[in-house]
Parts: sequence; C-alpha cells; structure tokens
Amino acid sequence: MNVPLLPMLLLAGAATAWSATPRELAQSYTAEASRLIPGFQGSAQRGAEFYARRFAVSSHLPACSACHTDSPARIGRHAVTGKTIQPLSPSAVATRFSDPAKVEKWFRRNCTEVLGRECSAAEKADFIAFATEGT
Repeated sequence: MNVPLLPMLLLAGAATAWSATPRELAQSYTAEASRLIPGFQGSAQRGAEFYARRFAVSSHLPACSACHTDSPARIGRHAVTGKTIQPLSPSAVATRFSDPAKVEKWFRRNCTEVLGRECSAAEKADFIAFATEGT
C-alpha cells in the first residue's frame, strides 16, 4: 500500500479503530521522501546511524539511544523523567508503529527534543526500517 502520509493520518483520525503495519507506515514515509529525493528507499543502516547519532541540541537528550538504549528491542528509560519506555521494536511490542497518529505525535515530540527540528520523511522511513529490522 503506497498511501501518502497526510491522507493516512486523516483516515486515522476519522476511524480511530484503523491501524497500520510498520511496513505500511514506512512505505508512506518512503513515498513522501521520494517526492523530494527521487528513487529514495528506506535504509536500516542509515536508520541505525541516525538512532545512534549525537545531536548538539540537548545535553540531557543528545540521541535517540539516550532514552531508548542501544537496542530498539530493549526497554528504555527517559533520560530526564526516568519513566520506563517500552521497546521500539515491533518484535518486542507488537503494537509499535501501528497507530499513524501516535507515530506522528512521538516523532514530532522526540525529533524536536533531540534534533531541535521535526524529522524528515526520509529519516522516519530509515528509523522505522532500523527499528523493525528482523521483524
């Protein structure tokens, strides 16, 4: 299914029972990124590099791995609040990347805190490819 993200999010809001698979979300982000980067394909390798990269925006939240550990399959802990964070990997938590509205909410919040900006569609596609690798 190759659905643009905005209509998918509108559908998610209109039908709260609607869910997606990680593959469908990744395909949507890939399609969005392809409009800016012809031929773009999500990459788990780029996603892993992005996940581990240290950004200079926050000393408390320098990288995704600061809260989510070095493995998306492990339980994390928020670096500031200490709150437990369930694993990112759908192989560990089956509902990960299944609610488009929640996925967008958390990308927006976390990207802004860690990167100092929203993530691009390409970064989101790569991130999901990394987090779902092997699932």
